[in-house]
Amino acid sequence: QVQLVESGGGLVQAGGSLRLSCADSGRTFHSYAMGWFRQAPGKDREFVAAISASADNTYYSVSVKGRFTISRDDAKNTVYLQMNSLKPEDTAVYYCAARRSSISDGSNWDGVDYWGKGTLVTVSS
Repeated sequence: QVQLVESGGGLVQAGGSLRLSCADSGRTFHSYAMGWFRQAPGKDREFVAAISASADNTYYSVSVKGRFTISRDDAKNTVYLQMNSLKPEDTAVYYCAARRSSISDGSNWDGVDYWGKGTLVTVSS
């Protein structure tokens, strides 16, 4: 069983930084590719970043590449999203997601095995 809990959201000024965390209380975290998605008000949920189970591969959306960094610490069952140079358009609820590594290395999110409940990030101009 995988239970994902996000934290680290909040209010930040444009140009600032935040680090999101997503902790899994289960024992199989190492078996999952992990991803971050976001949903802005009135918009569809969109992919932000992902990391393979081995941490060998990372993937980013064009809109965040070069500003955001995804990482994982399997000893802590936690995946992180370091967000720098934040823009008002980054304002959204950010969700953590998990997908079995036997199905995806993090490059394919056609299906998601588990979702977190989300954490709100607000970037003021």
